[in-house]
Amino acid sequence: MPRESAKKILIYGVTGSGKTTFAAKLSERTGIAWHSVDDLTWLPGWIQVPDEEQEEKIKAICEGPSWILDTAYAKWHQIPLSRAELIVALDYPRWLSFRRLLVRCIKRLFDGKTVCNGNRESLRNVLSKNSLLLWHIRSWPRKRERVEGWCRSGLPVKRFRHPRDAERWLQSLMRD
Repeated sequence: MPRESAKKILIYGVTGSGKTTFAAKLSERTGIAWHSVDDLTWLPGWIQVPDEEQEEKIKAICEGPSWILDTAYAKWHQIPLSRAELIVALDYPRWLSFRRLLVRCIKRLFDGKTVCNGNRESLRNVLSKNSLLLWHIRSWPRKRERVEGWCRSGLPVKRFRHPRDAERWLQSLMRD
């Protein structure tokens, strides 16, 4: 199946790479329903949905005829991987994705924009041991290694090393 006609698409990348924004644009461009994984896995008050419930939600989506997921958590990433017709890897340089994440966190501190079922960023969250900034630093090598492994294994990966290349590809897609 040509990558451009894929109907089951996983967007993958490190925190701050722009997966959610890219998934929303891809959904708009293709007409394929996009599912925000963070909305499926976080309840108000930053309470995490139990793992079994997360897995059931993802299974239900991935059993459908078409979908876009904006990430895959390690606990259940084999579910979408086993069904994806295309993996779009936003494999940007560490400095670029970290800078984007830092700017996003700072903006959200000031504008109060809600994320994940009404949750908000707080200075406490940004500076905590569970900070997205620290998560980025810890997870970047592992996620890069995972993408490289998928590419070597022959999985259907469309790998982008810079946002402008991803944007060009997006613009080249025609909506049916």
